[in-house]
Amino acid sequence: MTVTIVGSQFGDEGKGGIVDVFGEAADVVVRYQGGDNAGHTVVHEGTEYKLSLVPSGAVRGKVGVLGNGCVVNPATLFDELDTLAERGLDPDVRVAERAHVILPYHRVLDGLEEDVKSDDDIAVGTTGRGIGPTYEDKAGRRGVRVGDLLAPEVLRERLEYAVPQKRALVEEVYGLDPDALDAADFGIDLSPAEAFDTDAVYERYRTFGERLADEDMTVNCGAFLDRRRGAGDQVMMEGAQGTGIDIDHGSYPYVTSSNPTAGGAAVGTGLGPTVVGRGEVVGIVKAYISRVGTGPLPTELGNVEGQTAPEGGDTSERGQELATDIRDAGGEYGTVTGRPRRVGWLDMPMLRHAAIASGFTGLAINHVDTLAGLDTVRVGHAYKIDGEELLTVPGTTERWADCEPVYREFDGWPDIDWSAAADSGYDAIPEHAQEYLGYIAAELDADIYAVGVGPGREDTVVVQDPFDHA
Repeated sequence: MTVTIVGSQFGDEGKGGIVDVFGEAADVVVRYQGGDNAGHTVVHEGTEYKLSLVPSGAVRGKVGVLGNGCVVNPATLFDELDTLAERGLDPDVRVAERAHVILPYHRVLDGLEEDVKSDDDIAVGTTGRGIGPTYEDKAGRRGVRVGDLLAPEVLRERLEYAVPQKRALVEEVYGLDPDALDAADFGIDLSPAEAFDTDAVYERYRTFGERLADEDMTVNCGAFLDRRRGAGDQVMMEGAQGTGIDIDHGSYPYVTSSNPTAGGAAVGTGLGPTVVGRGEVVGIVKAYISRVGTGPLPTELGNVEGQTAPEGGDTSERGQELATDIRDAGGEYGTVTGRPRRVGWLDMPMLRHAAIASGFTGLAINHVDTLAGLDTVRVGHAYKIDGEELLTVPGTTERWADCEPVYREFDGWPDIDWSAAADSGYDAIPEHAQEYLGYIAAELDADIYAVGVGPGREDTVVVQDPFDHA
């Protein structure tokens, strides 16, 4: 069977930890979209691993696959694999031949475009990893795919078409000299002159192709996964980011360039929607909400300079205090960038929207411990706009930004020995926290499969294992 893991908010819900927990029963873990902007932290046997591209299951010895829906930076991939090897792990990672390759010029263009957008107050808050420009080239049919790296003639042909276009874009649209840019500003391992030179890019990426071939890493993703399923393997599909930044279902244009929702699992792996639909789809929920970058956040506490809209956020003294406490207790700083995340109370209309888009069969609710010690915990139960009450997210981002939350209040719960609670099971979770969890499950009409009460795998209360629902 398959189990698909989907972020229900803006990413950073703790998907990697849940993949680690439920991945024990999986044989194969496959990422179906995103790239090395998808930072996730996994704690295994007391050791913390920060990954941005390698699938979470790799630290537990599972076969990891980067699906055709991913965009892959080979430099990041091999850096992460080499780092894991230095720490005593021998990860088995395969890469879809149809996945697209992030090239140095993509990262340069990502940074330049974000600078321009920030001048117009429409910055997406990208990580500058070249994700968006790579997906643009994919849609524009001028991309380089992983399989091309293993075919030198094809690689050169693709680059001879694309690189001059990119150099012209920098010169004629941005009015800059590519050779005069600083590589350090874009995090590339080639000079900007080389990043826009066909021969230099070709030599660098042909070498990556040789390593992929030597280590037999590339696969025809859908066929590979179908064979594994046919042999009886359990497959877990892991989404990056979350519903709120899905390019179709999120707060456009403040979104990523792919589909983190469950439909993306079918497109991004090559397994059909009937395969995904017959399996389990687990929505990962943070017990409050957070996001990085600009865009609507109706229940926001405090504000983050350069990200919160001027009129947004609860800027009262108490609102700022709560934001700082939650941010620090929850470690709300970007895994990849270190940027502070905006935080707020749980947003139920957004969760209902996520449940509709992905069809959750179960939930994993994380960071329940982060809210411990508060006298009152609030939830944005609905929105009010133009005298109307809405239970889900409006169809446009502008209208979403105008929504005011309608709150419900819950009694807070004490800070307890959460590790002991995880050992003891669900009944050890404080009563008022159970009421809060029950409310979420009832509103989304989905059972609770797990509750995260700390950073480690052992700090998760497992209520049901989705692989037992076959």
